[in-house]
Amino acid sequence: MQKRQLFAAAAFAACSGALAQEKPNIILFLVDDMGWQETSVPFYKDETPLNRRYRTPNMERLAQMGVKFTQAYACAISSPSRCSLMSGMNAARHRVTNWTLEYDVQTDVPSDVLQLPDWNYNGIQPEALATERDRKNSAVITSLPQLLKDNGYYTIHCGKAHFAARGTTGEEPLNFGFDVNIGGAANGAPGSYLAENEYGTGAFHVAGLEKYYNTGTFLTEALTIEALKAIEKPLAKGQPFYLYMSHYAIHVPYNPDKRFTGNYQDADGQGVHDEQLNARLDNNEINHAALVEGMDKSLGDILDFLAERPDVARNTIVLFMADNGGQGVGPRQGRQNRDQNWPARAGKGSSYEGGVHEPMIVSWPGVTKGGTVNENRVMIEDFFPSILEMAGVSSYQTVQHVDGKSFVDLLKDPALKRDRTNIWHFPNLWGESQDRAEGYGAYSAIMKGDWHLIYFWQTRELRLYNIREDIGEQNDLAQQKPELVNDLARELTAALKDCHAQRPAYKQTGELISWPDGSVEP
Repeated sequence: MQKRQLFAAAAFAACSGALAQEKPNIILFLVDDMGWQETSVPFYKDETPLNRRYRTPNMERLAQMGVKFTQAYACAISSPSRCSLMSGMNAARHRVTNWTLEYDVQTDVPSDVLQLPDWNYNGIQPEALATERDRKNSAVITSLPQLLKDNGYYTIHCGKAHFAARGTTGEEPLNFGFDVNIGGAANGAPGSYLAENEYGTGAFHVAGLEKYYNTGTFLTEALTIEALKAIEKPLAKGQPFYLYMSHYAIHVPYNPDKRFTGNYQDADGQGVHDEQLNARLDNNEINHAALVEGMDKSLGDILDFLAERPDVARNTIVLFMADNGGQGVGPRQGRQNRDQNWPARAGKGSSYEGGVHEPMIVSWPGVTKGGTVNENRVMIEDFFPSILEMAGVSSYQTVQHVDGKSFVDLLKDPALKRDRTNIWHFPNLWGESQDRAEGYGAYSAIMKGDWHLIYFWQTRELRLYNIREDIGEQNDLAQQKPELVNDLARELTAALKDCHAQRPAYKQTGELISWPDGSVEP
């Protein structure tokens, strides 16, 4: 009897393993600070000079394998996007509206005018493990990797986390349900990409890669090598895996990736002439372009790994996305807020297209048709329900309200057209620019159809743009279309209230600033 029971148990385990293998492997390849034009893959209606600057043959390869989304959006800052991805919540709801780093420390710049709300500067925290200390100024969630793990997936985190403040439970990706964590912590950038610098020191050190020190291995390469090693374990067990390949690239610092810098220099070592800038690339732009190409090489290594295992490749979904727009100020060459994400305006941190428009590609063997384009709009929180649906996880519970809308139907039926209204909420002051003329500062915004309405809290100004006709958002139509402005302002206000969004106040009086529609009630 005992032998029969053991045999039955073994047969059940074998059967369960076989069933588990039928679930698709899922790779989410997330790039940091990558604008929609920082690639040789055109995401605009026409190829642009920026597309011709960059070399991303593996993004081109992935686009030929799957579908390119030309209307993909995220938050303008890293932590809000990553917390939305992990939770399915809009940033207005999870309230991690600016970037996080140290416990109980707000990262906003001070203002003489605005009293900023007490946002969740300690990040997101895993519901099952969060302590009372963790829960202060945090959003407690049921995370995406935890739900995947609970449903049979082997879960791998590789690269940048930036989910929560240092010293909290949420700082460690393993606490969110990842089986493996490679290089992820509270830091939102690497101290250095260079092995000879030990990948940085202090608060921005990338830990856990000591064996690569002084080997000349660029950080992007080291992370890729470790990710591919980690995949071997679930493959050997016949277990489906979720790889969150979350690169630090292409965030500053713009260290030289010498494998690729020569592609952007003449024989004399000077930067090549660039048609967008009508000038030679400076050292920052040479290094930036090399960072992009190194990121693309990582994608190629992963695609090659799959191609060498055809059975695995046929059962692996690859999603490509970025967490916010490309840097439009600071170290970048050219006209600030114009050249870097052209034809979009501004960049990372801004409410304009340059701050929130992202490159997105999805390859799902047997589902997506290679070389196709989808113009339906997607928002970063949509990845949460989409990946769960891809994994066949249809029955799950979360402690948080999920705002994201699955885009799986758009993958399965390319002819499907749907309305997707996007909401942004940033009642904060980003440290790198406060230029409201270029869309920075404390703002909320709504994008519906062809229209993008932006509300600036300090001045209560409303701007309106038709992004189909004016992708560069140069022509403010608010004065010409007051009824449309009022309608969109009311819809934005309703959405913010539904999320229990926080509002800034005026420092002098302590009075909460009115909602976008002009109302003042809670």
